[in-house]
Amino acid sequence: MKRVYDFLKSAGTYYLATTEGDSPRVRPFGTVNIFEGRLYIQTGREKPVSKQLAANPKAEICAFSDGKWLRLSGELVEDDRFEARKSMLDAYPELRGMYDENDGNTQVLYFKNARATFYSFTSAPEEIRF
Repeated sequence: MKRVYDFLKSAGTYYLATTEGDSPRVRPFGTVNIFEGRLYIQTGREKPVSKQLAANPKAEICAFSDGKWLRLSGELVEDDRFEARKSMLDAYPELRGMYDENDGNTQVLYFKNARATFYSFTSAPEEIRF
């Protein structure tokens, strides 16, 4: 999982895919954190992505960095604990202008049943599950 985290941090921006009804939805994200042995992302409860994940928690991330790319799929599970929200915002203090641990909007989610596959044009794919 640390390798996935490191890759996403290196990429800076990754793209999160969800579904809305029968339509795919993809948008850029940038937050990633490891807390209590789980890989987390962050969003706002008021955003459509939050509602999409509530309806269908299956999601996929794609990121590209240094000629390699990562596809990470699994279920995103909300962790509504103060400590999880605080850990994320402590890792991204620049978000504190928009989010706060106690604002009722900050949402952190961790990957469950995750499958990460690393790809490049020069080597065979490598899979990690967590």
